[in-house]
Amino acid sequence: MTVAHFICEYLREHELRLTTAESCTAGQIVTLLAEVPGCGSLIESGYVVYSPEAKQRLLGVSPRTIEMFNLTSREVAEEMVLGALHDANANAAVATTGILGPDDMDGIPAGTVCFAWAFDVNGQRALFSRQERFFGSRGQVQLWAAEHALLQLRHFHQRALAGERR
Repeated sequence: MTVAHFICEYLREHELRLTTAESCTAGQIVTLLAEVPGCGSLIESGYVVYSPEAKQRLLGVSPRTIEMFNLTSREVAEEMVLGALHDANANAAVATTGILGPDDMDGIPAGTVCFAWAFDVNGQRALFSRQERFFGSRGQVQLWAAEHALLQLRHFHQRALAGERR
């Protein structure tokens, strides 16, 4: 069973509807899910936002957050995921922003990806974020980051169900 199949089953079992805000994964998360028959009904929307302007305009990311923390930061990923969830008819969201490589950028090592997950659970919002580093080609890093985002969705949703909010 693929990661996407596993997560589609999880989304269905827990009555989750997902929205994504993807920068470095460029829609790969939605693509992986959409390849699973019947999973399309579990996807509400997917934003692909590369530029700072798009992150600000479409997801409400603060220019100050970008200036203070850089585009590749947990703080930006958190604002991206909250912006996507706010705008969507969904109760789960995931966001990615990072440097695929092959070169480092702005002092951030290639392969660094920041993730955020948000959930609406029993009228409460839960928000989690992490930074990871992957080693490989651009394509490998992009795929691994997308799969990681999906795999961790279950983990953080379980934490949200247990009452954790951050």
